[in-house]
Amino acid sequence: MRVDSLTAPTGREPALRSRLRGDGTAERALVLGSTGYLGGRLVPRLLAAGYRVRVLVRSPERLAAFAWGSDVDVVVGDARDADAVARAMQDVDVVWYLIHSMTSGRGFADLDRRVALVVSRAARDAKVHRIVYLGGLHPPEAELSDHLRSRVEVGEILLGSGVPTVALQAGVVIGSGSASFEMIRHLTEVLPYMPAPRWVRNLIQPVAVRDVLYYLLAAAHLPAGMNRAFDIGGPDVWRYGQMMNGYAIEAGLPQRGIAALPVLTPTLASHWVNLVTPIPRALARPLVESLQNDCVMQDHDIDAFIPPPPGGLTPYREAVSLALGRVEIDEVETSWLDAKVPEAPSDPLPSDPDWAGRTVFTDDRSRDTSASVAALWSVIAGIGGENGWYSTPVLWSLRGWADRLVGGVGLSRGRRSRTRVAVGDAIDFWRVEACEEERLLRLRAEMKLPGSAWLELRCEPSDGGSRYTQRAVYFPKGLSGRLYWWAILPFHGVIFAGMQNLIVAIAEGRDRTSGSDSPGGDPTSG
Repeated sequence: MRVDSLTAPTGREPALRSRLRGDGTAERALVLGSTGYLGGRLVPRLLAAGYRVRVLVRSPERLAAFAWGSDVDVVVGDARDADAVARAMQDVDVVWYLIHSMTSGRGFADLDRRVALVVSRAARDAKVHRIVYLGGLHPPEAELSDHLRSRVEVGEILLGSGVPTVALQAGVVIGSGSASFEMIRHLTEVLPYMPAPRWVRNLIQPVAVRDVLYYLLAAAHLPAGMNRAFDIGGPDVWRYGQMMNGYAIEAGLPQRGIAALPVLTPTLASHWVNLVTPIPRALARPLVESLQNDCVMQDHDIDAFIPPPPGGLTPYREAVSLALGRVEIDEVETSWLDAKVPEAPSDPLPSDPDWAGRTVFTDDRSRDTSASVAALWSVIAGIGGENGWYSTPVLWSLRGWADRLVGGVGLSRGRRSRTRVAVGDAIDFWRVEACEEERLLRLRAEMKLPGSAWLELRCEPSDGGSRYTQRAVYFPKGLSGRLYWWAILPFHGVIFAGMQNLIVAIAEGRDRTSGSDSPGGDPTSG
């Protein structure tokens, strides 16, 4: 997103702008978690505010998905690596700590603790002036879930680091692409009558993502030496069930009947959310667990130090309306989809020479077409999500449901943008591993399966038009992996041949209609 198209806060507001250091240079900011939901929105606003921004990332190619990717100083490394973090901390004034292992699977608490200790020591050694951390709202006396307890522990470690730290504690964040918003959205839209867990009666103080960003930016200018936690939240306190019906009103849907059932434990409820919404079970569980208690501000001390944003805090229904508007115009800035799926394969596709001595199954297809490369690429780049997979939608749906039943992400995850694609984007149960404009789209499978799989779609110029090449690659794991491939082999002729034929047909149709900008292509694509 261009800096000049940022929604409020933009970072250009006088109260949020960077202050000059003693040597006359702008403050240097380090953002940990820069490719996450909030980090991806905070970075462009820090740039607009005049900060010199540095990010620590494991995969620098992921930054290509962000318009600001070339405007930041990049340190390649892992937040668990003390040397990498120390390099990133050099000459830094303010650190924004937006890392959390909500979807990191087993051992997440140990990982959170380890990262927090590494960061706190490096910040102290580098004489950083301020750490800004975002944690979660929590009742002071209640028994907390494992994930929320870990968030609290991270805040305590940073507050005890010796570096002045502000730990902002927010509840349910409402914004286009946020996991909490998508959970409310899909629960409300899919089920006209909902048997729901008893936590739908709990009190929630939601906060708009724009207000969270405002507090994150403003926290950098709190008095020097301030070291404490602050609760932040929106102006409304609603029951979770009321929030669902508030969404229904803004979306033009009838009010939903909701029945709270005490038998739905957090484990069962996370399975229920996994099946009804695009949120995978690994992410649904911590979201569900965070709702087991009332989630409201315990005090409003923040008001004495950071006044509410101009125009006041955003009411819940207005936040929902704003989020729906961004979805409608296909301008979702960042999304929970960008989060890494626990236990999903993350290794890149091995190069062909490395296949020697390994079992690998492939399905290779290619076809010449009269379509231009541009028309062919527009179809490839729009694959998945609302556009479907251009073949046998029933079979794709069955595979998606099978994945959801075993705790995978399934097909309903969709994609952040209907038309744009970049490295790191999620597309249903795939992740974009490589993207070369008008040349290559490589997807890495994130569904549950006994092995690792990739799907490559290529286009290149040829005489009279272009050439479309499609390759599915599968590395089986053990006997079960081989049995899996052989079991689905009879369907490949239908799925992959149909995909090739319809992609080419839609591309040729777009050329005939002078490049129609309809993203959906042929309605039979599923």
